[in-house]
Amino acid sequence: MERKFKELRNRLHEVEDLRLAAALLEWDQATYMPPGGAEARGRQLALLSALAQDKFTDSEVGRLLDALVPFQEQHDYDSFEASLIRKTRNDYEKAVRVPTEFVSRMNIHSTTSYQNWANARPDNNFKAVEDNLKKTLDMSREYSEFFSGYEHIADPHIDRSDPGMKASDIKQVFGELRKELVPIVKAIVEQAEADDRPVKQEFAEDEQLAFGQLVIEDFGYDFQRGRQDKTLHPFMTKFSLGDVRITTRVKKDDLSEGLFSTLHEAGHGMYELGIDPSFEGTPLADGISSGVHESQSRTWENIVGRSLGFWKHYYPKLQGAFREQLEGVKLQDFYRAINKVSRSLIRTDADEVTYNLHVMIRFDLELDLLEGNLEVKDLPEAWHTRYEQDLGLRAPNDMDGVLQDVHWYAGLIGGSFQGYTLGNIMASLFYDQALKAHPNIPEQIEQGKFNTLHTWLKDNLYVHGAKFTPDELLNRVTGGPLHIGPYIDYLKSKYGQLYEL
Repeated sequence: MERKFKELRNRLHEVEDLRLAAALLEWDQATYMPPGGAEARGRQLALLSALAQDKFTDSEVGRLLDALVPFQEQHDYDSFEASLIRKTRNDYEKAVRVPTEFVSRMNIHSTTSYQNWANARPDNNFKAVEDNLKKTLDMSREYSEFFSGYEHIADPHIDRSDPGMKASDIKQVFGELRKELVPIVKAIVEQAEADDRPVKQEFAEDEQLAFGQLVIEDFGYDFQRGRQDKTLHPFMTKFSLGDVRITTRVKKDDLSEGLFSTLHEAGHGMYELGIDPSFEGTPLADGISSGVHESQSRTWENIVGRSLGFWKHYYPKLQGAFREQLEGVKLQDFYRAINKVSRSLIRTDADEVTYNLHVMIRFDLELDLLEGNLEVKDLPEAWHTRYEQDLGLRAPNDMDGVLQDVHWYAGLIGGSFQGYTLGNIMASLFYDQALKAHPNIPEQIEQGKFNTLHTWLKDNLYVHGAKFTPDELLNRVTGGPLHIGPYIDYLKSKYGQLYEL
């Protein structure tokens, strides 16, 4: 049994190395690759992905998993051995349903689609991506058909991002959340808007990047095992547990863009950097779901990074970096500026209160596309209509509309967005538990000290990697299932004080 387990690990290590080599090529494509490299990059990614798929779905992996059932039963559920076999079997049973030919074809298409989007977005040219998006939608439906017996055509995609969840689950959570959010948004936007001019000035790019790096180093992001680069749409990626990289996007006339992108992606990076190093080269060396991953980016970006206590410590430092812009701006005015609530067009720039409305719009449009109720050619107008209905705004162009997010242009349609809102909800659930264990965390944040919070998160979430399902992890850490109570309490408390609701 030990020999068979070692053989399984060796096979998995080869698969992970191929997948992570592909991730390195994808990172390069999104950061430094010249546009002329797109065609070759598509072939390279397709080859690596096909090799990884073939190796993982090899019948010998299935035979090893079957032979290791007694070995799994000999070990505790929480053990590395039992967890690795359990997670590998789950992944294997999904992977064998998807033909290698599809994986290869999808990677070639995604590379072309991403490059077209990167060129089309600044030109506000949806027509340039329309045919590629039609093909993406066809492939997304094709992917769903590999999984028989689904309740909704989006379910295989949602399960791929947030294991164990279905469209019906997301609809229920979103319905409950919308009922709570709409009155809060209405009460706030009926007031005079907060003044966000303090962050809408000219800020030198290098100084913005330097300040963001200072903060995330204090958080605990390890630059000996990571780095930060610029990209069109910020993301985190990993090539090993010793090489977890982040990206950001900087605007010279908006301090919030680069700073909070940096804090957000650092949260993702710290999650991956905190995984048990012994998991390296296995499916356990990964975050368990998009929702849990987003809970960490939102914790560090919003619960910590947009808190008044945080800025009591860092605002004097920020003023020192940007004396001309901020010397006469009071802390409370700056705090209100970075927490301004308003109906807006851009998801990544949205405030905490309206952010989830952006996610719900995208989720609903994904369902409509997959169900066949919406054609790709009508997507821009459907986008505008939903924004007018939900947020009272209409984008002046498609660059700030249907072209603003990369997700549909660099992957499949479905399961792309719900994790952002699930992450907001989970962030409050996890943070509440951290406070119960260490009530002095807010005072430490005011002193620019984050070790207690970071260590608690590592010990209770990060170290486990993908050992447990999202539901199992939630129950282990919070003692119960997903629910919106603490998140709504957090929003009402914070924004009730800011806007005197």
